[in-house]
Amino acid sequence: MSRRINLNADLGESFGAWRMGDDDALLRLVGSANVACGFHAGDPLVMRRTLAAARRGGVSVGAHPSFPDLQGFGRRRLEMPAPEVEAMLVYQIGALDALARTEGLRVTHVKPHGALNNMACEDPVLAATVVRAVKALDPGLILLAPARSCLAAAGREAALPVVEEVFADRAYADDGTLLPRSRPGAVLHDAQRCVQHVMGILERGAIRSAGGVDLAVQAGSICVHGDGPQAVASASAIRSALQAAGFELVTLPELLRSASAPGAQGAAGSSSARSSA
Repeated sequence: MSRRINLNADLGESFGAWRMGDDDALLRLVGSANVACGFHAGDPLVMRRTLAAARRGGVSVGAHPSFPDLQGFGRRRLEMPAPEVEAMLVYQIGALDALARTEGLRVTHVKPHGALNNMACEDPVLAATVVRAVKALDPGLILLAPARSCLAAAGREAALPVVEEVFADRAYADDGTLLPRSRPGAVLHDAQRCVQHVMGILERGAIRSAGGVDLAVQAGSICVHGDGPQAVASASAIRSALQAAGFELVTLPELLRSASAPGAQGAAGSSSARSSA
Protein backbone atom coordinates (compact mmCIF):
# COMPACT_ATOMS: atom_id res chain seq x y z
CA MET A 1 0.00 0.00 0.00
CA SER A 2 1.39 3.42 -0.98
CA ARG A 3 2.09 6.08 1.62
CA ARG A 4 -0.20 9.08 1.49
CA ILE A 5 0.93 12.69 1.55
CA ASN A 6 -0.51 16.09 0.74
CA LEU A 7 1.01 18.82 -1.42
CA ASN A 8 -0.38 22.31 -0.74
CA ALA A 9 0.15 25.83 -2.07
CA ASP A 10 -0.82 29.36 -0.99
CA LEU A 11 -3.05 30.70 -3.78
CA GLY A 12 -5.54 33.43 -4.63
CA GLU A 13 -2.97 36.10 -3.79
CA SER A 14 -3.75 38.44 -6.66
CA PHE A 15 -5.59 41.68 -5.93
CA GLY A 16 -7.64 43.68 -8.40
CA ALA A 17 -5.54 44.29 -11.53
CA TRP A 18 -2.38 43.04 -9.76
CA ARG A 19 -1.45 39.43 -10.50
CA MET A 20 0.53 37.08 -8.27
CA GLY A 21 1.61 33.60 -9.29
CA ASP A 22 0.13 31.03 -11.67
CA ASP A 23 -2.79 29.58 -9.74
CA ASP A 24 -4.23 27.61 -12.65
CA ALA A 25 -0.99 25.71 -13.18
CA LEU A 26 -0.49 25.02 -9.47
CA LEU A 27 -4.05 23.77 -9.07
CA ARG A 28 -3.20 21.00 -11.53
CA LEU A 29 -0.34 19.87 -9.27
CA VAL A 30 -1.40 20.25 -5.63
CA GLY A 31 -4.01 18.47 -3.54
CA SER A 32 -4.99 21.43 -1.36
CA ALA A 33 -5.14 25.19 -1.82
CA ASN A 34 -4.75 27.78 0.93
CA VAL A 35 -6.79 30.71 -0.37
CA ALA A 36 -6.01 34.29 0.67
CA CYS A 37 -8.99 35.95 2.34
CA GLY A 38 -8.49 39.61 1.48
CA PHE A 39 -6.42 40.86 4.42
CA HIS A 40 -2.94 40.31 2.95
CA ALA A 41 -3.96 39.59 -0.66
CA GLY A 42 -6.99 38.48 -2.62
CA ASP A 43 -10.34 40.14 -3.07
CA PRO A 44 -13.87 38.70 -3.39
CA LEU A 45 -13.60 38.14 -7.16
CA VAL A 46 -10.12 36.60 -6.93
CA MET A 47 -11.30 34.39 -4.08
CA ARG A 48 -14.32 33.18 -6.04
CA ARG A 49 -12.33 32.52 -9.20
CA THR A 50 -9.71 30.58 -7.23
CA LEU A 51 -12.42 28.50 -5.59
CA ALA A 52 -14.04 27.73 -8.93
CA ALA A 53 -10.71 26.61 -10.36
CA ALA A 54 -10.08 24.44 -7.27
CA ARG A 55 -13.47 22.79 -7.72
CA ARG A 56 -12.69 21.98 -11.35
CA GLY A 57 -9.36 20.48 -10.30
CA GLY A 58 -10.73 18.41 -7.43
CA VAL A 59 -8.56 20.31 -4.95
CA SER A 60 -9.61 20.77 -1.32
CA VAL A 61 -9.69 24.38 -0.15
CA GLY A 62 -8.67 26.09 3.03
CA ALA A 63 -8.66 29.62 4.40
CA HIS A 64 -5.33 31.48 4.51
CA PRO A 65 -6.13 34.34 6.90
CA SER A 66 -3.64 36.98 7.98
CA PHE A 67 -3.12 40.22 9.82
CA PRO A 68 -4.77 43.22 8.06
CA ASP A 69 -1.66 44.16 6.08
CA LEU A 70 -2.17 44.53 2.33
CA GLN A 71 0.83 46.82 1.92
CA GLY A 72 3.17 44.42 3.69
CA PHE A 73 1.66 41.23 2.18
CA GLY A 74 0.86 40.09 5.72
CA ARG A 75 4.53 39.70 6.61
CA ARG A 76 4.73 42.53 9.17
CA ARG A 77 4.29 41.66 12.82
CA LEU A 78 1.33 43.31 14.51
CA GLU A 79 0.33 43.30 18.15
CA MET A 80 -3.43 42.86 18.50
CA PRO A 81 -5.69 41.99 21.46
CA ALA A 82 -6.88 38.38 21.51
CA PRO A 83 -10.58 39.22 20.91
CA GLU A 84 -9.61 41.22 17.81
CA VAL A 85 -7.47 38.37 16.49
CA GLU A 86 -10.32 35.91 17.00
CA ALA A 87 -12.84 38.19 15.29
CA MET A 88 -10.63 38.86 12.27
CA LEU A 89 -10.00 35.13 11.82
CA VAL A 90 -13.69 34.23 11.98
CA TYR A 91 -14.43 37.09 9.56
CA GLN A 92 -11.91 35.90 6.97
CA ILE A 93 -12.65 32.19 7.22
CA GLY A 94 -16.39 32.84 7.13
CA ALA A 95 -16.10 35.05 4.04
CA LEU A 96 -14.17 32.37 2.16
CA ASP A 97 -16.62 29.67 3.23
CA ALA A 98 -19.58 31.74 2.03
CA LEU A 99 -17.97 32.14 -1.40
CA ALA A 100 -17.00 28.45 -1.42
CA ARG A 101 -20.61 27.41 -0.91
CA THR A 102 -21.65 29.32 -4.02
CA GLU A 103 -19.16 27.12 -5.92
CA GLY A 104 -20.42 23.89 -4.37
CA LEU A 105 -17.43 23.62 -2.01
CA ARG A 106 -16.77 23.79 1.71
CA VAL A 107 -13.69 25.16 3.40
CA THR A 108 -12.05 22.14 5.03
CA HIS A 109 -8.89 23.58 6.58
CA VAL A 110 -7.27 26.73 7.94
CA LYS A 111 -3.63 27.79 7.58
CA PRO A 112 -2.63 31.21 8.96
CA HIS A 113 -0.43 33.34 6.71
CA GLY A 114 2.84 35.16 7.13
CA ALA A 115 3.58 37.03 10.34
CA LEU A 116 0.43 35.73 12.01
CA ASN A 117 1.59 32.17 11.39
CA ASN A 118 5.18 32.94 12.42
CA MET A 119 4.09 34.50 15.70
CA ALA A 120 1.55 31.76 16.51
CA CYS A 121 4.24 29.14 15.91
CA GLU A 122 6.45 30.74 18.57
CA ASP A 123 3.89 32.13 21.04
CA PRO A 124 1.64 29.63 22.88
CA VAL A 125 -0.81 32.37 23.87
CA LEU A 126 -1.33 33.56 20.29
CA ALA A 127 -1.44 29.94 19.11
CA ALA A 128 -4.27 29.23 21.56
CA THR A 129 -6.09 32.35 20.34
CA VAL A 130 -5.90 31.19 16.72
CA VAL A 131 -7.09 27.72 17.66
CA ARG A 132 -9.96 29.14 19.73
CA ALA A 133 -11.22 31.10 16.72
CA VAL A 134 -11.03 28.11 14.40
CA LYS A 135 -12.76 25.81 16.87
CA ALA A 136 -15.52 28.35 17.62
CA LEU A 137 -16.34 28.54 13.93
CA ASP A 138 -16.17 24.81 13.21
CA PRO A 139 -14.39 22.19 15.37
CA GLY A 140 -14.18 19.95 12.31
CA LEU A 141 -11.89 22.33 10.42
CA ILE A 142 -8.41 20.90 9.84
CA LEU A 143 -5.58 23.04 11.21
CA LEU A 144 -2.62 23.00 8.80
CA ALA A 145 0.33 24.03 10.95
CA PRO A 146 4.12 24.00 10.66
CA ALA A 147 5.77 20.90 12.07
CA ARG A 148 7.21 21.18 15.60
CA SER A 149 5.31 24.42 16.29
CA CYS A 150 3.32 25.85 19.18
CA LEU A 151 0.43 26.20 16.75
CA ALA A 152 0.33 22.48 15.99
CA ALA A 153 0.57 21.68 19.70
CA ALA A 154 -2.28 24.07 20.54
CA GLY A 155 -4.47 22.50 17.86
CA ARG A 156 -3.90 19.01 19.24
CA GLU A 157 -4.57 20.18 22.79
CA ALA A 158 -7.92 21.62 21.65
CA ALA A 159 -8.77 18.35 19.83
CA LEU A 160 -8.80 19.98 16.39
CA PRO A 161 -7.82 17.77 13.45
CA VAL A 162 -4.17 18.74 12.84
CA VAL A 163 -1.88 18.12 9.88
CA GLU A 164 1.73 19.23 10.22
CA GLU A 165 3.55 20.64 7.20
CA VAL A 166 7.10 21.36 6.10
CA PHE A 167 8.18 23.91 3.52
CA ALA A 168 9.67 22.79 0.23
CA ASP A 169 11.24 26.13 -0.62
CA ARG A 170 12.52 27.40 2.74
CA ALA A 171 15.63 26.63 4.80
CA TYR A 172 15.42 26.08 8.55
CA ALA A 173 17.44 27.42 11.47
CA ASP A 174 18.85 25.12 14.12
CA ASP A 175 15.93 25.83 16.49
CA GLY A 176 13.35 24.69 13.95
CA THR A 177 12.24 28.15 12.83
CA LEU A 178 12.56 29.21 9.22
CA LEU A 179 15.59 31.27 8.33
CA PRO A 180 14.53 34.91 7.88
CA ARG A 181 13.96 35.78 4.24
CA SER A 182 16.70 38.41 4.51
CA ARG A 183 19.32 35.71 5.11
CA PRO A 184 21.23 34.25 2.12
CA GLY A 185 19.90 30.80 1.25
CA ALA A 186 16.67 31.24 3.21
CA VAL A 187 14.52 30.79 0.10
CA LEU A 188 15.23 27.88 -2.24
CA HIS A 189 14.77 29.07 -5.83
CA ASP A 190 15.88 25.97 -7.76
CA ALA A 191 13.33 23.19 -8.33
CA GLN A 192 15.85 20.39 -7.89
CA ARG A 193 17.11 21.87 -4.63
CA CYS A 194 13.51 21.89 -3.42
CA VAL A 195 13.14 18.23 -4.43
CA GLN A 196 16.33 17.28 -2.56
CA HIS A 197 15.18 19.24 0.49
CA VAL A 198 11.74 17.55 0.57
CA MET A 199 12.93 14.01 -0.16
CA GLY A 200 15.69 14.37 2.41
CA ILE A 201 13.13 15.32 5.08
CA LEU A 202 10.92 12.35 4.22
CA GLU A 203 13.78 9.86 4.01
CA ARG A 204 15.37 10.96 7.29
CA GLY A 205 12.14 11.72 9.11
CA ALA A 206 13.84 14.96 10.03
CA ILE A 207 14.44 18.49 8.82
CA ARG A 208 18.15 19.17 8.36
CA SER A 209 18.80 22.75 9.43
CA ALA A 210 21.20 25.16 7.76
CA GLY A 211 23.62 24.35 10.58
CA GLY A 212 23.40 20.60 10.00
CA VAL A 213 21.07 19.79 12.92
CA ASP A 214 18.47 17.06 12.30
CA LEU A 215 15.04 17.94 13.77
CA ALA A 216 12.65 14.98 13.86
CA VAL A 217 9.31 15.45 12.07
CA GLN A 218 6.49 13.36 10.66
CA ALA A 219 5.12 15.68 8.00
CA GLY A 220 1.72 15.05 6.48
CA SER A 221 1.88 17.92 4.00
CA ILE A 222 4.46 19.73 1.87
CA CYS A 223 3.98 23.45 1.14
CA VAL A 224 5.10 25.26 -2.00
CA HIS A 225 4.71 29.04 -1.78
CA GLY A 226 2.66 30.11 -4.78
CA ASP A 227 4.14 33.63 -4.99
CA GLY A 228 7.64 32.55 -6.10
CA PRO A 229 8.66 32.56 -9.77
CA GLN A 230 9.83 28.95 -9.44
CA ALA A 231 6.61 27.72 -7.78
CA VAL A 232 5.17 25.77 -10.72
CA ALA A 233 8.48 24.15 -11.64
CA SER A 234 9.13 23.22 -8.01
CA ALA A 235 5.65 21.82 -7.42
CA SER A 236 5.84 19.77 -10.62
CA ALA A 237 9.26 18.35 -9.77
CA ILE A 238 8.27 17.58 -6.18
CA ARG A 239 5.05 15.88 -7.28
CA SER A 240 6.97 13.68 -9.73
CA ALA A 241 9.59 12.79 -7.11
CA LEU A 242 6.96 11.90 -4.52
CA GLN A 243 5.10 9.66 -6.95
CA ALA A 244 8.33 7.98 -8.05
CA ALA A 245 9.06 7.26 -4.38
CA GLY A 246 5.71 5.52 -3.98
CA PHE A 247 3.67 8.27 -2.36
CA GLU A 248 -0.01 8.73 -3.15
CA LEU A 249 -0.85 12.43 -3.34
CA VAL A 250 -4.19 13.24 -1.70
CA THR A 251 -6.27 16.13 -0.36
CA LEU A 252 -6.08 17.03 3.32
CA PRO A 253 -9.49 15.44 4.13
CA GLU A 254 -8.36 12.27 2.36
CA LEU A 255 -5.12 12.30 4.32
CA LEU A 256 -6.96 12.44 7.62
CA ARG A 257 -9.24 9.60 6.59
CA SER A 258 -6.15 7.42 6.42
CA ALA A 259 -5.55 5.93 9.88
CA SER A 260 -1.78 5.89 9.32
CA ALA A 261 -1.49 9.46 8.03
CA PRO A 262 1.92 10.88 9.03
CA GLY A 263 1.79 14.26 10.71
CA ALA A 264 -1.97 14.00 11.16
CA GLN A 265 -3.98 14.37 14.39
CA GLY A 266 -0.92 14.57 16.59
CA ALA A 267 1.02 11.71 15.00
CA ALA A 268 4.08 13.93 14.74
CA GLY A 269 4.96 13.33 18.37
CA SER A 270 5.49 15.67 21.26
CA SER A 271 8.48 17.71 20.12
CA SER A 272 8.23 21.30 21.31
CA ALA A 273 10.79 22.99 19.06
CA ARG A 274 9.46 26.09 17.31
CA SER A 275 8.80 26.61 13.63
CA SER A 276 7.69 29.62 11.61
CA ALA A 277 6.00 30.02 8.24
